[in-house]
Amino acid sequence: MNLKPLHHYLALAALLLLGLSLRFWQLESKPLWLDEVLTGLFTLGHSTQDLPLNQFLPLSALDQIFSFQPNQTCAVIAQRLATESVHPPLFFCLLYAWMGWCLSWLPPESWIWAMRALPALFGVAAIAASYWLNRLAFSPAAGLLAAGLMAVSPFAVYLSQEGRHYTLPMLMITLALAALVQMQQDLVGQKQLRLPIWLGWSLLNLLGLYVHYFCLLALIAQVAALSLWLLRKPIRYWIAWGLSLGLIGLGYLPWIPTLLNHFSRPETNWLIPYKPDWLDRLEPLYQTLAGWTLMVIALPVEDQPRWVAVPVVLIMLGFMLWLVWQLRLGLHRHWQDRDQRPATLLIASFTGAILLQFFAIVWLLNKDLTVVPRYNFVYYPGVCALLAVCLSRSRAAFVLLGVGVLSSLFVVNGLVFQKSYHPAQVARRMAFEPLPLAMVMTYESPQEIALGLSFAAELSQFYAAQAEPPVRFALVDRSVGYSQAWQTLEQLDQPLAPPLNLWAVASPGMRTKDYPQRLTLNAPPTATTRPKMRCQIDPNQLHRQGFPYQLFRCQPLPRANP
Repeated sequence: MNLKPLHHYLALAALLLLGLSLRFWQLESKPLWLDEVLTGLFTLGHSTQDLPLNQFLPLSALDQIFSFQPNQTCAVIAQRLATESVHPPLFFCLLYAWMGWCLSWLPPESWIWAMRALPALFGVAAIAASYWLNRLAFSPAAGLLAAGLMAVSPFAVYLSQEGRHYTLPMLMITLALAALVQMQQDLVGQKQLRLPIWLGWSLLNLLGLYVHYFCLLALIAQVAALSLWLLRKPIRYWIAWGLSLGLIGLGYLPWIPTLLNHFSRPETNWLIPYKPDWLDRLEPLYQTLAGWTLMVIALPVEDQPRWVAVPVVLIMLGFMLWLVWQLRLGLHRHWQDRDQRPATLLIASFTGAILLQFFAIVWLLNKDLTVVPRYNFVYYPGVCALLAVCLSRSRAAFVLLGVGVLSSLFVVNGLVFQKSYHPAQVARRMAFEPLPLAMVMTYESPQEIALGLSFAAELSQFYAAQAEPPVRFALVDRSVGYSQAWQTLEQLDQPLAPPLNLWAVASPGMRTKDYPQRLTLNAPPTATTRPKMRCQIDPNQLHRQGFPYQLFRCQPLPRANP
């Protein structure tokens, strides 16, 4: 891949354009899922405490819920995140400003595109950052291949199309690694300390900590990786290292109380297995291997029949075995170049240190980070760099890029990395009959409120052709138990006349027998009476997408004989 300078930079521009196209292709077409709903609420200037709860709402109410609120400050957004979420504020403040600018010239209904567009742009910037990291650490050819891998990686494309804070920290970690490589080169070459490099490294890591808490894992890994190269170095290097770390600590000091509070919150308890046993201890190993596979190849497996899924899995497994063989050959060739060994060891140490931290969290804190492939963003820059340098002199690189493009096409068309809890599938199932429909989401956390809103948003897409569809949704509090939630539901004003399909979404683990066998809802009032309807459970219509949703069929109560 040794090209003339003009051709080299034309190839880089083509890779950036390819990465941009993949990331913005069908950006708005995928359904919202609960994390994106929370992103939308906070970055449109709302609080979850301001939502209309415990009442039946038309689908048109979503327009107000997801409307942009001007004149919000970053301090206000940070306070909401501190109390209603478990994330640092910088990404949300940036996205709020971006949303305000976009929605000043886009129609209000384009807010989903605007929310996802900024992470997509950060994803494109990560392509350029990967190029710079590998060019600095290894060679222009390795830089070009790193840019290509980042551009077409199905994992990177998937993260870039999420309205979440994954691509920005990935970008900052990549830039911090580039600064770390430059610091290492100065150490190995016994050069003078370059203050801007060390200060830039500190600033990138400090900003990263205000973007995503997992940047703390990346910081620890960088400290461990470079500290090995500081052994037996003059004291001035250790002083500079200590000052760099002290600058990060001083800058992060105001947020540390919030960080400690967030670590003790229950929002991450979903990562704890329900009944941990020895199998749960082994699952992180093959889940990690599956996560690595999805970085380079992602073919449609989800929601496919077994006769399709099994051959596809075998194809992916075969491809990974071939890739491991190619990496072995490429590493052997690369290792002959002694000048590039220090950077290879540094980036490999960084990547390995994060993996060790992942497994420590899994096996010591019982929180399985490996079950969520998107969390691998924190070490993907290291993986991308190592893949590129090992394959930069091999024709296998072109095969890897071609497979990446194909996989990314599956990603942008929603065939892999499907949205959690499948809101589009839930909406289709709920609207399976041409009857008025009411959806009730019982909740005891902001995440469950967001899940209910994601289902309602997808129902609004399903009924988009109707001006005023006979559909209502309600978010009903169950914080003191289901008995109170069902009583609240029966007392709500309900404007739809029977017959009516009522869908009740409950917490994971609920079965048909755990629901009440019948409910009584208010029917639309008349001039003289307040009629009721009886809702009988349909035992054949319990579905589950992580959360169960049960159908009740509502009919008018029979009139009493005079």
